[in-house]
Amino acid sequence: MAGRRRDVGSGGRARRLVGVAKVLVPAAAPVVLPIAAGAAARVRELYDQARARRMGVPVDRLPEFTGHGAALHARVANALDSVDELGRRSGASDGDRFVAEARTRCGQLLAAVRAAERMPAPRRRAAHRAIDRELAVVETELLHRLDVHP
Repeated sequence: MAGRRRDVGSGGRARRLVGVAKVLVPAAAPVVLPIAAGAAARVRELYDQARARRMGVPVDRLPEFTGHGAALHARVANALDSVDELGRRSGASDGDRFVAEARTRCGQLLAAVRAAERMPAPRRRAAHRAIDRELAVVETELLHRLDVHP
């Protein structure tokens, strides 16, 4: 036995394994497939929940935010929602002016995020950085108006 080499990678062994698989897989498929499908669905659900949590949006709104700028798009949409809420709560004319300007600015930022999707990667990243800076200004002013001081 010391001089004999075990034939691990031979064609004969591979044919035997394929033959065994042909017998076992159809027999196990009715049991294994539903379990595997359920596990895959649960993994997808957990992934979607984590992604939605990172973006700060509910899971049911996740399909709205796709592509390279998905997280940035979600931030702009959340800022726009907050601006709308501020508009509903605000009664001062100064607040109304800010709300109108912020809505316009957020609309422009949303358009910029969508336009950046088709850009080459270096230009898209530069555009996303610029959008991020502009959005940070809107968010800071929004937090100030909501009387939240970070």
